[in-house]
Amino acid sequence: MVNSTAVGCISDHESLSRPVMLTIITAAGAAIIVTIFGNILVIMSVVQYPPLRSVPNIFIVSLAVADLMVAIGVLPLNVVYNITGVWHFGGVVCKLWLTCDVLCCTASILNLCAIALDRYRAITQPIAYAQKRTVSRVLWTVAIVWLASAVISSPPLIGWNDWPEAFDEQTPCALTTHPGYVVYSSMGSFYIPLVVMSITYLRIYIATRRRLRRRARVALPQNNQQKIQADCGSGSVKHHKEKTKRTEIATGDSASSSDEVDVATAISVKTAQLPKSGKHVNQLLEHKKRISLSKERKAAKTLGVIMGVFVVSWLPFFIIYLYFPFCKICCPPSKVLVNVVTWLGYLNSTVNPIIYTRCNMDFRRSFKKILHMDYR
Repeated sequence: MVNSTAVGCISDHESLSRPVMLTIITAAGAAIIVTIFGNILVIMSVVQYPPLRSVPNIFIVSLAVADLMVAIGVLPLNVVYNITGVWHFGGVVCKLWLTCDVLCCTASILNLCAIALDRYRAITQPIAYAQKRTVSRVLWTVAIVWLASAVISSPPLIGWNDWPEAFDEQTPCALTTHPGYVVYSSMGSFYIPLVVMSITYLRIYIATRRRLRRRARVALPQNNQQKIQADCGSGSVKHHKEKTKRTEIATGDSASSSDEVDVATAISVKTAQLPKSGKHVNQLLEHKKRISLSKERKAAKTLGVIMGVFVVSWLPFFIIYLYFPFCKICCPPSKVLVNVVTWLGYLNSTVNPIIYTRCNMDFRRSFKKILHMDYR
């Protein structure tokens, strides 16, 4: 979220060898280009590709805008500052840059949190929430996300800081290490969203598993009915009653009464008498159910990937950011360590569009269409 001196350790800049400098510039430049390119593709996809023009994807666009702002407004100056070791742009630009840094990174994190809450309500309240999830409501939610990010990032500009009065090239451009603001910003930017997202994704996982198990229980009697239907030509309906009872008892299904078996058998006989078009409709419905189950499994997996990448990206930085300003006897972390954990957080903005591309067929198709690649 901030540069290498923003966690309370100010160290003299050590000159870098030319190979190291070229390696850093190349790696950082590649990350910036990929972040800009990927998030622009996400925004263009939602705007231009009809299957992606849905209300929930407004959150995806807001996330992509935040990540794009990180790549454009934060990362290039970070590279210049860490390569040269001197801030050449003056105190005003330094303060605005640091504020933009916190604003964009916080907005990215809070947008991830909003996406998690939106997905949770869509799963647990599918009908009621579908009626409430209008464009205006989602836009208001996005506005609240950005307003909260501004409230978290702006206090240093109005006096909650320990910045020096005079600013020259020897003054480090560092976010304030005022203890109160460190706690305030780290809680609002990371720790509270982390708790909310963890609880939300856990509930989404539990709800998805319950739904999959419920659908599996519904699919079992249907499979039994198909077996009965296949054997009905031999006229052994009574045999199928007993076979269905044994199957249900073996699987532990509570719905194993004789009345239900009779109903299932009657339905199977009726189904056997339907024309072929009716069978085709049943096959289509069964195919749609399998697709729905597959999508729910994939959605749950996607949420787990997003949560895991988010924690790996930002947790190391915020541990250092919150711990060292309060530890007066601790040796300050090395500049290399701070740069690594800081860029690990930045890379979350690079990875977000990749995650959605890998886990969403519509985004992949849209990307290929925008890039004029042939696809089916």
